[in-house]
Amino acid sequence: MSSTPALRIVLTTLPDAEIAGHLAREMVEAGLAACVNVLSPCRSIYRWQESRAPGSENTSEPPPEGAESILGRPGDRLGSIREDGEIPLIIKTTAERYPALETFLREHHPYQIPEILAIDVNDGLPDYLRWAAAATQT
Repeated sequence: MSSTPALRIVLTTLPDAEIAGHLAREMVEAGLAACVNVLSPCRSIYRWQESRAPGSENTSEPPPEGAESILGRPGDRLGSIREDGEIPLIIKTTAERYPALETFLREHHPYQIPEILAIDVNDGLPDYLRWAAAATQT
């Protein structure tokens, strides 16, 4: 029985469809992803903390005028509940290409700390797994 390549599903979200489509195309063109599903908009509800300088105290006071959160949204309070529309991406890549994909996302994603979750695929259609591996070879 022939072995099949190790596939990873990578999840991320982006602030709008234009950025999502642009990054999805770049990932496929660069051979970082075999396929990227750009999904319909969703609503994300999360707690987020404003970026603070090392050693500063965590208080519930508002940030200074013009301060931006780690996500790059001005005016967030420490521990505030956020609710934003986002575009989810489902990225198919190989375990071998994952480090380069993660680097690409870190460098091109508009959030300072993007959601990047990698899930190992334990089983799948062998032909699809081989296709994904071939599509991401450099």
